[in-house]
Amino acid sequence: MKNNLQHFDRLSAAPATFQLSNLLGLAIQIQQIPAPTFSESARGEFVRGLFEQEKLKDVSVDSIGNVFARLPGKETRREAKALVISAHLDTVFPNSINLQVRKEAGKIFAPGIGDNSLGVAALFGILWSLRERKIELRHDVWFVANVGEEGLGDLRGMRAVVDRFSPSTRFASGQNVIGYLVLEGMAIGHVYHRAIGVRRYRIAAKTAGGHSWADYGQPSAVHELASLVTQLTALKLPRQPRTTMNVGTFGGGTGVNVLASEARCELDLRSEDPSALAKLTHQVEEIISNADREGARIMAEVIGERPAGEIPADHPLVKLASDCTREQGLDVTLTAGSTDANIPLSLGIPAVVMGITTGGGAHTVNEYIDIDPVAKGMGSVVRFVELVG
Repeated sequence: MKNNLQHFDRLSAAPATFQLSNLLGLAIQIQQIPAPTFSESARGEFVRGLFEQEKLKDVSVDSIGNVFARLPGKETRREAKALVISAHLDTVFPNSINLQVRKEAGKIFAPGIGDNSLGVAALFGILWSLRERKIELRHDVWFVANVGEEGLGDLRGMRAVVDRFSPSTRFASGQNVIGYLVLEGMAIGHVYHRAIGVRRYRIAAKTAGGHSWADYGQPSAVHELASLVTQLTALKLPRQPRTTMNVGTFGGGTGVNVLASEARCELDLRSEDPSALAKLTHQVEEIISNADREGARIMAEVIGERPAGEIPADHPLVKLASDCTREQGLDVTLTAGSTDANIPLSLGIPAVVMGITTGGGAHTVNEYIDIDPVAKGMGSVVRFVELVG
């Protein structure tokens, strides 16, 4: 890993007053700590230290790496509810990625800066802003930096968070939640209140293999898997409700003149409608189950499942998120996505996703955020936290 912080100073993580430069400086510090899915511990430990530095209550790390801290509200009744504000720690990039940072033309370029280093930094931005304005909330706020949002993390972090705060768990003082506010760095102006269902498979083909000339005519695992993918992608998918299919990885074989003995791919299925996803899942599994032939075996395993769910557009949390966004002079788009909010929404628990700024190049080494919209993005989420409940 190569770190490069030219153009930036290492700013205090706990400024006396909230400033945009402090927030961006913290986002860069977070971005400089590698955090691939399943390897978020170093970044999580950094966030834990900051929570303690801020003198928040009940700072802890659970068994899978989620980091928790509580900002007490004025309400002390045992049955009082709390707002949970979360941002995911993990990124799509391996430890070996060059984490170089550069600033140009009102943008900050850095892998993972918007997804989701800025979102994690915004947890502290909210706290700093509340303190600077001397706002004391009625309700408690739980700040959570969670693991496992990206890729094969399969939302495991948020599953554990929701379980921790479920009524049956009765964690800590017995609090249930008002709802969840999920922070994403580059989703400003978008209020996510619908969760897209996702199902993912790892598919493998196995054959005896052989020589491309001497054994020609015998099955090749690469050919078998390619034929299967062709059948899958020929399926007609509905445009409404929007439903998608993607083969994201494909590999196998050991040489150009070898009949491959093994090949594998990863398949991603999504739909806005659970019934449409169920229908597609049935079609895919039927094709896979009929794909075996003499000398060739096809196997599949489920490697990810993100449940669908939603709250209506007129739900108080959706209306509040929209109003707070418009208050900053921003347009609002109500939308659906696959985020940490899938878990609470699938269980009927109110949740919305709000963003901090605009940007581009997400999940690429050319990822960037726009600096100017950050102040409005922070203004909208702070106002939401102030008024909710």
